[in-house]
Amino acid sequence: MSKPTALITGASSGIGYELAKVFAEKDHDLIVVARRQAPLEALAEQYDGRVNVHPLVLDLSKARGPQKLYDATAELGLQVDTLVNNAGAAYQGRFADMSRTQIHNLLALNMRCLTDTTHAFLPDMLARGSGKILNVASVVGFQAIPGMALYSASKAFVLSFSESLAEELRCEGIRVSALCPGLTRTDMVTDLGTDQYPGSELIMGDARSVALEGYQALHNGETIRVPGLLNQLAVNWAEFQPRWIKRTLAGIAGRATFAARNG
Repeated sequence: MSKPTALITGASSGIGYELAKVFAEKDHDLIVVARRQAPLEALAEQYDGRVNVHPLVLDLSKARGPQKLYDATAELGLQVDTLVNNAGAAYQGRFADMSRTQIHNLLALNMRCLTDTTHAFLPDMLARGSGKILNVASVVGFQAIPGMALYSASKAFVLSFSESLAEELRCEGIRVSALCPGLTRTDMVTDLGTDQYPGSELIMGDARSVALEGYQALHNGETIRVPGLLNQLAVNWAEFQPRWIKRTLAGIAGRATFAARNG
């Protein structure tokens, strides 16, 4: 029997790279997508002979990126059994300080790309009556985060979209899960500088562990998975607090962080 195929976007580093490795180790063929070719080829070489790895170099932030991705998989004659929407962008700082390019890139990757890619591959899953979709959201999707206003809003979209879609497709043979990691040791977190905050090491997750939890959640039929006990406690605490309390506390922390970073 042929192996199931998992398509993973943003697979060149971080959680996406580790998700690709987990799916390969669980005997899935891979379609791995990113803008950088070298890491995808390294991934293919690493699992050569064990599973089939198909690297696709695409910029999914472009308007036709998701459609080009769907067309490329069709040309390869591959059936996507599991879709992992991991590609994304982040920004740390005041919204007013963001450039238009940063704003458009974040919205394109975190929201439009995820939506368009899901919309492209979902009809085939519905026709087969089977499939799995894993969307990588974040713990910041559960509440407003001053200093990461657009990023947290985009992840709130991913979380809400995933929950709604999971219920829409519950009787269609298709599973949808949202993976909501907290701070995770990745290149993105290092670039943002959030790994340098006091106490960050206490809550910093490991990309490999996060990827494993995402795989388990998807195959266990869990709609939401928050990796890490401290992250789970924080999310559960926040669920029972008035929005003004959460917003005020996040604002105090955000302004203190901004002041510390800018002297």
